[in-house]
Amino acid sequence: MTEIGNRMPLRYRFPRRFLQLQAGLVLYGVSMAMFIRADLGLDPWDVFHQGVSERTGLRFGWVVIITGAAVLLLWIPLRQRPGIGTVSNAIVVGLAVEGALAVIPAVDPLWARILVLVAAVALNGVATASYIGAALGPGPRDGLMTGLAGRFPRLSIRLVRTALEVTVLAIGWLLGGSVGIGTVVYALAIGPLTQAFLPLFTVRYRQPGAAPDVSDPHSPAGPAPVHP
Repeated sequence: MTEIGNRMPLRYRFPRRFLQLQAGLVLYGVSMAMFIRADLGLDPWDVFHQGVSERTGLRFGWVVIITGAAVLLLWIPLRQRPGIGTVSNAIVVGLAVEGALAVIPAVDPLWARILVLVAAVALNGVATASYIGAALGPGPRDGLMTGLAGRFPRLSIRLVRTALEVTVLAIGWLLGGSVGIGTVVYALAIGPLTQAFLPLFTVRYRQPGAAPDVSDPHSPAGPAPVHP
């Protein structure tokens, strides 16, 4: 990647950014496993993943990986260019959620499930801020959202995002995915949480000869993405 305008060169603080990216993606997978163990409802894309898993018998993590790869194929007609973070996102999250599901036990009492849900939402906010702040490329689903908005200028990112999430949520629910209070809590809390954590994780780039810091161009101006 070459520097274009305010874009951050790939080599700029790459080791730190790469480690931060991978840590964020692993934590994201762990938070997804915690949502599943809480059994109080999942975020829209994970409702879809769980529904497909229920219907096909494939493990949840593999469905996440396969879906990410399929979404990346949709980038081609949209002329989107994946980055290191995009490819890592498509693979690492699915592997992380499978590993976490293997070690995190099922939770039985309702009060414990609520605690796990709250912890999952908070951890997801940290994880999202971490991988976005690394500025190494958006996740496959986020790139699809911005690509569609760019391809059809009359559609706002908010509208495209809402349409995508409602669609996958409905399909996932029809397939047997879990929709509940956790779905609502996630939708309401993830944007503010990610915005709160983002300043802690954003790698800032100072252009040569420029006095002020230039923020990561991938940092969201509005609500944060809900899935990598």
